[in-house]
Amino acid sequence: MHRNFEPIGGNMKKLLYLVPLVLLLCLTFACQDKAARAELQEFKAQVKVEELNKEIVRKGAEEKNKKNAEYFMDMYSPDYAYFYPSGTFRPMSREEVIEEMRMIWTAFPDCIWNIEELVAVGDLVVSRTIVRGTHKGPFMDIPPTGNKFELNLINMSRLKNGKIIEEREDYDSLGLMQQLGMELKPIEAKKK
Repeated sequence: MHRNFEPIGGNMKKLLYLVPLVLLLCLTFACQDKAARAELQEFKAQVKVEELNKEIVRKGAEEKNKKNAEYFMDMYSPDYAYFYPSGTFRPMSREEVIEEMRMIWTAFPDCIWNIEELVAVGDLVVSRTIVRGTHKGPFMDIPPTGNKFELNLINMSRLKNGKIIEEREDYDSLGLMQQLGMELKPIEAKKK
């Protein structure tokens, strides 16, 4: 049996070429792995913020159901702006919204906000909510009718540093008025 052995020097040369290549590959994968870990950490942090923002919006509905005006002072930014309808040019302030909520709680003392869906993307939370109640007090110069209502609304809340800074909301106000017993009548034509 005859074996061919190469001199040790030849294997050493191959090993000297191979070791730097292996080290280079390891460094390349380590850098890519580090970048991937950083991206994953950033993604996890964003998901955490979005979940916190959804919880703030969810808690807002719960506090409306408890008729807690203090929640607005705590969780709404001092420069908060409420746009209804969403495309209006003059927003309501935090204080104006609190006064409106007090009027709603008086007009509809059993009013309940039920969030059906919440979607968070970045600093924005979109909620689809069903509001139900009974008209037991004056509302927009309409005396109490005792009528029940159900209202679907879409709200977009923008948050910054754990505070709601802006909301844009749309709902079927004509449908609400009809449920309260109001009628829509055409304007009579002017006589010539």
